[in-house]
Amino acid sequence: MKTVKLGRSGLDVSRIGLGCMSFGVPERGAYFPWTLNEEESRPLIHKALELGINFFDTANMYSDGTSEEIIGRALKDFARRDEVVIGTKVFVPMRQGPNGGGLSRKHIMTEIDNSLRRLDTDYVDLYQIHRWDPYTPIEETMETLHDLVKAGKVRYLGASTMSAWQFAKAQHVAEKNGWTRFISMQNVVNLLYREEEREMLPYCKDDGVGVIPYSPLASGRLTRDWDEQTARSEKDEISKAIFDRTQDIDREVTERVAELAANRGIPRAQIALAWLLHKEEITAPIVGSTKIRHIEDAVAALSVALTPEEITSLEEPYVPHAVR
Repeated sequence: MKTVKLGRSGLDVSRIGLGCMSFGVPERGAYFPWTLNEEESRPLIHKALELGINFFDTANMYSDGTSEEIIGRALKDFARRDEVVIGTKVFVPMRQGPNGGGLSRKHIMTEIDNSLRRLDTDYVDLYQIHRWDPYTPIEETMETLHDLVKAGKVRYLGASTMSAWQFAKAQHVAEKNGWTRFISMQNVVNLLYREEEREMLPYCKDDGVGVIPYSPLASGRLTRDWDEQTARSEKDEISKAIFDRTQDIDREVTERVAELAANRGIPRAQIALAWLLHKEEITAPIVGSTKIRHIEDAVAALSVALTPEEITSLEEPYVPHAVR
């Protein structure tokens, strides 16, 4: 397993990160009823470590905090704390009522302590704002995050899913005030959604920000026949909201992936990930998994070198999408 620096920082992360949205108590996940329980999750976490993955990405809201709990217990059993990089997120409401979500000082201060308790650790390596909060001044958010770093509860800061101008504004506010800047951006980049190539990826490259895209396989749509359904695809309302509107124009892309995979004699997941890994702006795709082979395919993709002609073939059918 190769490791790389995350952005313009000294933090080493594996070239593949393990997304932990798949792990959690199904009954506690209003958005994720298809998750694996703790007994089912632990072999996948162990396999990831065995294959050299040191970067584990979760969020406080995944399955009502149970993803963090499962990850915390498994990593404590399987690895030394200083050997792994744990990322989690804050923003999504964790309770009903005022101050239950967002990026206010009150909510962030509450949720970092809750995440540390669930993860059973003294610090989070990468603390990420899950979304942009239009109702809280960005100065308040960035100062609060900086205070968490100075307090030793957080080592580095990251962001996820926003417009490039919003991300640039946050970085400017931090720099102007001498506060800690973001070292990473976690956004959606895959063969079915490439709109981030317009502004966010060039900005991150110029600013020295590591890009750790989630949903690199478009929630599995790039890995199977177009009409094939899985337990997740039937229940994942978030994935449906993102991809269902563009099925007609996306289908040809998935067929190109299937054709190239068949020609090479390797799984489609390896082709789709190899395309993403060839992009110089990409640091470490966050790959979710519900089966051991998903992790094995992700690691194997590191050894797949696509030719310029193959890359052109994969990219050619893409048409602009509405920004999500």
